[in-house]
Amino acid sequence: MPRVDLAAVAAFADGSPAGIAAFDTRLRYVYVNPALEEFNGLPAAAHLGRTIQEVLPHLDARDHVMRRVLLDGVPRVSVTEGQSWGVSLHEERYWQAAYHRLEQNGEAVGVVAILLEMSEVKNEERQLARARRHLSLLATAAVNIGTTLDMDTTCQELARFVVPALADFAAVDVFPPEVGHTVRQAPAGILRMRRAGYAAAPPHEEGAALFTHAGEYIDFEEDAVVARCLATGRPLTRDLGDANEYGRAGATAEMIAAYRASGLRSALAVPLASRGVSVGVLSLVRSERSRPFDDEDVLVASELANRAATDLDHARRYDREHTIARELQASLLSEPRGAHPHVEVATRYLPADRGAVVGGDWFDVVPLRDGRHLKAMGDVMGHGVEAAVAMSHYRSLLRMLAGEDLPPHRILEQLDTMVQRSGVDRAATCLLAVVDRYNGWCEVASAGHLPPVFIDPDAQSSLVVPVVPGPPLGMGFGGYRTEVVPCRPGTVLFMYTDGLVERRGEDIDASLQRLTTLTMPESGDLEDLLDAVLDRFGADADDDIAVLASRIREDTGIDHLMDGPRPPSGPRLIRGGGAP
Repeated sequence: MPRVDLAAVAAFADGSPAGIAAFDTRLRYVYVNPALEEFNGLPAAAHLGRTIQEVLPHLDARDHVMRRVLLDGVPRVSVTEGQSWGVSLHEERYWQAAYHRLEQNGEAVGVVAILLEMSEVKNEERQLARARRHLSLLATAAVNIGTTLDMDTTCQELARFVVPALADFAAVDVFPPEVGHTVRQAPAGILRMRRAGYAAAPPHEEGAALFTHAGEYIDFEEDAVVARCLATGRPLTRDLGDANEYGRAGATAEMIAAYRASGLRSALAVPLASRGVSVGVLSLVRSERSRPFDDEDVLVASELANRAATDLDHARRYDREHTIARELQASLLSEPRGAHPHVEVATRYLPADRGAVVGGDWFDVVPLRDGRHLKAMGDVMGHGVEAAVAMSHYRSLLRMLAGEDLPPHRILEQLDTMVQRSGVDRAATCLLAVVDRYNGWCEVASAGHLPPVFIDPDAQSSLVVPVVPGPPLGMGFGGYRTEVVPCRPGTVLFMYTDGLVERRGEDIDASLQRLTTLTMPESGDLEDLLDAVLDRFGADADDDIAVLASRIREDTGIDHLMDGPRPPSGPRLIRGGGAP
């Protein structure tokens, strides 16, 4: 029976930096070159006469590919993954393998495999994909967390938002209120917190209900992870395998048993602080089936906590200092459940298909007095971690200013000044729109941003409103203007960043002209509208894309309330500062 010519194989394979192995027709090793010995962490003698599964039990052998090569003689390339006995810094290793049939006198005598390790490239791809998922998570947080001026609602939104994206279980613990409900003083050495929000992934919901309830007070010992997180002001991770850790959080024996039954093993506590003042702690827990928290998880959780803390601090101050705000809060809570009962909002964020993992596009929706809402669309110049940090500053400052009941151009002026004073060194464009559902108009102001689009439900085209743009934020020039545009119930306000329309070599006016062809889909659904927009304009984008569509519900019954000023009949009315 013909056999593999080992001398011929060794002649070209011994000095190759690629891992090369020869197999007989039963897929047993008959030759291994020095490079493959190093890859596998075993001498050649430990391979010979054995199959891949016998030598490397933790490796995907891809023997079905080798059998097909033996059968038809067609070379094939495949990627295999797993672990060998060789030393490696990678938790998961990957090799690209090319398989060729070995023949003698026209008869198949075996298979030769040529392998190159690509673990670093594959792991970078996985990290990039993970970073993009985290970026998308951060981008959508703005319209999912802090949708009302109620602190407990915001805490619950935060907990639900991070499960299951970042954790299997999440809890938000805040300090007891300074005014209002009196809380019994905690014993010496005990930190008493109120659990304002929690969420659990579906497999853990039943178990979580046994040991936590929103609104209850929890006592933490001084060395508990939550107490230490607040004391140091830094995120802390902890292995929950120690039952003493549960006891430090005031858990009873029954609660500890429930914790263990749920398989909760790894914890991350992140401080919630705004303006240098602690608000509470966001606690994330993963089960033994999930990987432990790493540095990137800590970074993303910290950014979410920073954003939420601003909302929590603003809500607390607003409730304490403004009676009107408390009345608005009560009216919002009495309406049907939902973030914006009288306003529909849909958003999308689409990262550019390139190596930049962090962009500066952002959007936000902030509830205001008298049933109005502020919509914001912005784009921080540049990409990378610095752009994301600057984006967070812009959004936080905007949230602070939104409650001052200023027209959009005044908000932009103050935001421009505050950004300069804060030391943020990245300029940003921004479009603000305040929709007044009672009076049927929309106030719009632009800081170097592209104009909004208004889409009437029955129209065959849309209106791109040529808002007079002021300079980008962070320049210190000011000169912004508020323009008033009719916006009746059912009219869709569409906002976007430049990645949607700007194309290399194309005039921006031609790009904007395409937006006049936007119409509502047959379903009338805002989500369907954004899907259609991204299908049309997003495929060949060179930059990140953020889009937001909103409208006043047509059944809000505002007609009988229209006793105040009527909106202008023309497309816009300009007021505010700045040169025309």
